[in-house]
Amino acid sequence: MTYRVGIVGSGFGGRVHAPAYALHPDFEPVAIASPRNAQKVATERKVPHAFDSLEAMLAAMGEEIDVISIASPPFDHFASVMTAIAAGKHVLCEKPFALRLADAEHMTAAAERAGIVNAMAFEYRYGSAPQALKELIVNGHLPALREIEVTGFANSLRAENPRPPSEWWFDVTKGGGLANAGMPHIADFALWLAGRPVRSTHGFMRTANPIRRAPDGSTFPSTVADGCFAVADAGEGLALRMTVDSTVSINQTTIAVHAESRTAIATGALPALGLLIVDGDDTSEYELAPMKYAKYATVWETVPHFMALLDDFAVALGGGPSAQPTFADGLAVQRVLGAIGFEV
Repeated sequence: MTYRVGIVGSGFGGRVHAPAYALHPDFEPVAIASPRNAQKVATERKVPHAFDSLEAMLAAMGEEIDVISIASPPFDHFASVMTAIAAGKHVLCEKPFALRLADAEHMTAAAERAGIVNAMAFEYRYGSAPQALKELIVNGHLPALREIEVTGFANSLRAENPRPPSEWWFDVTKGGGLANAGMPHIADFALWLAGRPVRSTHGFMRTANPIRRAPDGSTFPSTVADGCFAVADAGEGLALRMTVDSTVSINQTTIAVHAESRTAIATGALPALGLLIVDGDDTSEYELAPMKYAKYATVWETVPHFMALLDDFAVALGGGPSAQPTFADGLAVQRVLGAIGFEV
């Protein structure tokens, strides 16, 4: 069966969602909705229909759409998810799930009541190195887990780096900043690898550079986090450390799983990570399986990861047991974000 998809959002929706659905054998993007650029993106991506809102899309094509894929800015997620659920559509939502924990809880409960299949766009899970880490844990090759450390460093928000102003990205009330862009992936990595809910979470967000410089030399205020830091107790002797910081000199992500017997470290620039196994004094490179859709990285670097997520999503839509990240995973991440102060 081919599942017909309506996409909400023309930014990331146009760069990743539209081509990934078009290239995947189980999906077909049939419409895109956005108050801006919908027709332009629809034309570029060969999506047949364009609308200025999800409501207009559903009114015109409700019976012709199976899945709503939400790639709009964070402040729109709650409204679009609830509209899609009310229409009886299956839903895939971008991160962060919501701006408020209560909204995330409400969406998760609504999806469960409606019986719709749901997914979160935690596509980085599907990289070769994270998948290998998960397999090592599940297969008992890293017994007695003691710490999972996930760190995402970047230099994009250093004071010296000019950034164009945005209607929402530098506004905390609209879900901007690293708490929406980076920390959800970091927290999801840690929670997914831990494989269980955390008992408690502590941390904070900070804004090191509250005044930003635009490319034209003008300045504007930023109220969003440019660094997020959390520690969590996952029980049974396992601690989680989660950091994202875009004010440093390097671009590097590290996912380290420390057990009493050995350590496994995935590191590099997302989404391309290598994997090392540290066993006492011996360090060896772990041979990674190639990604199924690797050739589509030329479209956008995360398209292969998103398409791998769609493999699992399609299984779930067909009624089979599936491993796709769900709204429950989005809610778990939202609880971490809430614990460190991301609550609009």
